[in-house]
Amino acid sequence: MTRPVSKRNRAITLPDGGLDLGPRTLIMGVINVTPDSFSDGGQFYQDAQAVEHGLALAEAGADILDVGGETTRPGSRPTGASEEMDRVLPVIEALSRHCSAVISVDTYKAEVARAALTAGANIINDVTALGGDPAMADLAAESRAGLVLMHMQGEPRTMQNNPVYQDVVAEVREFLAQRAGLALEAGVAPEAIILDPGIGFGKTLEHNLALIRNLQALTELGYPVLLGASRKKFIGTLTGRDIPGERLWGSVGVHILGAALGADIVRVHDVAPLKEALAVCDAVMAQEPYHD
Repeated sequence: MTRPVSKRNRAITLPDGGLDLGPRTLIMGVINVTPDSFSDGGQFYQDAQAVEHGLALAEAGADILDVGGETTRPGSRPTGASEEMDRVLPVIEALSRHCSAVISVDTYKAEVARAALTAGANIINDVTALGGDPAMADLAAESRAGLVLMHMQGEPRTMQNNPVYQDVVAEVREFLAQRAGLALEAGVAPEAIILDPGIGFGKTLEHNLALIRNLQALTELGYPVLLGASRKKFIGTLTGRDIPGERLWGSVGVHILGAALGADIVRVHDVAPLKEALAVCDAVMAQEPYHD
C-alpha cells in the first residue's frame, strides 16, 4: 500500500499565505462553541474555555483550528446567524491574535463566514458544500479563503433516518466533483478547495467503512481530502464505546488508516495522541515499498 502521489508537495492557498501539503498529514483540531455538541456536551461553550482549549490544541500540534457555533449532530436543529456569530467571533478573534494555527470557521452561512474571515479565519468549512447559502460560493471566491466542501445526505435533523445509496463511493465522489466544479465556476481557485466525504453525515456503518476504505477514489479528483471521523457513532458501534469521549483509540485508528490511504488532513478532537501516531504513520508511508 503506497501513498497516492497526489499527496506530495502541494499547498492550499489562503489569504494570508498557505498550508503546505506533503508527506506530513495535517491536523485540524475541533472547537465546538455550542451547548449541545455530541462529542463534548458543551464543555467549551464559554468564550474563555473555548479559547483556552484552542490554544491547548495548537500547542499540542494542531495545524488548523476549526471553530463551530452550530451543532450538526444527527437530529439537531438550525441556529440563527446572529447567535452563531455571537458564539464564534470572539473565539476566532482571540485565537487569531494568540496562536499561529490557521483558523477555520465551520459554517454554511455566508453572513457568518464573512464575519469570521474579518475576525481572522482563513478557511470556510461548509458542511453543505455550497448548498446551504447561495452567497457562499461568491464569498469564497472574493475572499480567496480555503474552502472545505463536505458531502451530507439530507440535513442534520433527518440525515440518519435510513440513508440509502446505490454505490456510496461513486455517489459521494460524483457529488464532490460537481460541487468543486461549481466552486471553480464561481471563481474559487482550485488550490483553495478541500474535499470531505462527510463521515457520519447521512451514512450507515457500512457506508462510512466503504468511504474510508476507498479514500483514493476521492484523492484521484486532484484536491486535498479531509477525513473527519473523530468520536463518531460508528466507532462506538465497532468498539462498544457508547460515550463519545471514550472513543479515543478508535478515533486514532481510523485517522491513521485514513492518512495511510490518502487523507491530507484529519479533523480530530484529541490532537496530542494523533500527532504522535501520525509521526510514525507518515514516516512509514513516505517511503516506497520494497519490490524484489
